Amino acid sequence: MLKGEFITIAIAGLIAGSGFYDYEKRHQPKSAHTELVTQQLNSHGYSIGKAPDFASIQNTTAKKQAFFDYLRPGIAFENQRVLIERSRLDAIREDFLAGKVSNQDREYARILAKRYRVELDSSGINQQWLEQILHRVDVIPEALVLVQGANESAWGTSRFAIEANNYFGQWCYTSGCGVVPLQRGDGMTHEVAKFDSVQQSIEGYFMNVNRNKAYEELREIRYQRHLRGESLIDIEAAMALTQGLLKYSERGEDYVKDLQAMIRHNQTFWKDNQQ
Repeated sequence: MLKGEFITIAIAGLIAGSGFYDYEKRHQPKSAHTELVTQQLNSHGYSIGKAPDFASIQNTTAKKQAFFDYLRPGIAFENQRVLIERSRLDAIREDFLAGKVSNQDREYARILAKRYRVELDSSGINQQWLEQILHRVDVIPEALVLVQGANESAWGTSRFAIEANNYFGQWCYTSGCGVVPLQRGDGMTHEVAKFDSVQQSIEGYFMNVNRNKAYEELREIRYQRHLRGESLIDIEAAMALTQGLLKYSERGEDYVKDLQAMIRHNQTFWKDNQQ
């Protein structure tokens, strides 16, 4: 199967098929093919293309529809990548509990440990490491990603979205790594990160939420929903996970309330996408 064909099928199946949680329970890939699939789903090899000129769309409903339709395939792509990683991680957990951890398990664990910044100590895979990384490797509700993208990028019209492909307000701290904010405070050195593509911005958002210490509460909320067998992708999940984003903005609770209002007010745009 060609790489492009695989990506098209993966995204189509993700959007039209059963929910992430049900898919995860049914699929536990354990072969070397999983590593290949993960490589194929690397964001640097996939792009949702150049963004439309959102500022030129005068009708509000049309602008929202265009914005959501543009980002959706990229979000589905990242969730599919995470889901493959999670399925492989669940298989590693099963092997660990059965006392039969393989060399393949150890190698993939090292890959995930590096990617998600959960260090493996000299003893290798253990219960504590599994507990930590299972909090990090999981999907993010589409509605939550969409409204954060809309909020942070002013519906794709902000300077940072246009000049830096940055749709999620992500910062960087090395001189020249991004775009200097016009209203940056005295003594502050951060820049708004610049990405080669919007897809890389989406990937950066996923990794930020899934790794950054500031969003531990979001990951705990999601983990508990997972343990209870609740959906991780519906509107209820999106609303619940907003509570873990208090530190995403200096506005704190007001920012969370804005996201919740945006999720409620835009129900019509994603009600047909719920599983």
